[in-house]
Amino acid sequence: MPSMAKQAQQRVGLLQGTLDMLILRTLLYGPAHGHQIGKHIQRTTNEFLQMQHGSLYPALHRLERRGWVVSRWETGPDRNREFKYYRLTDKGRKQLLAEESHWKQMAEAVARVMWPAAEET
Repeated sequence: MPSMAKQAQQRVGLLQGTLDMLILRTLLYGPAHGHQIGKHIQRTTNEFLQMQHGSLYPALHRLERRGWVVSRWETGPDRNREFKYYRLTDKGRKQLLAEESHWKQMAEAVARVMWPAAEET
């Protein structure tokens, strides 16, 4: 049986992996800065997932370190300030496919437990 510390670490890994997947998926639509990414996730989930800066930006930096996204400072549309735009890399696209496959398997496994098919008599 896993220790409490290991269980907590696995839970954090699951949450980070889920956030990473949502960010990568969002960037499939094109480059975006952090605020746009967070707002897209919030809107798409009908405000169920609230993107906090303390989670979003560390995730973006983690994805960049792994080579799944790249970033570049660009002047915003208002021409008054710069934003750091993130773009999905080829390596990030491959990772997204792997994450989506894993997520689908996990969701199906949980669904089988939560809503089992009618048992045969």
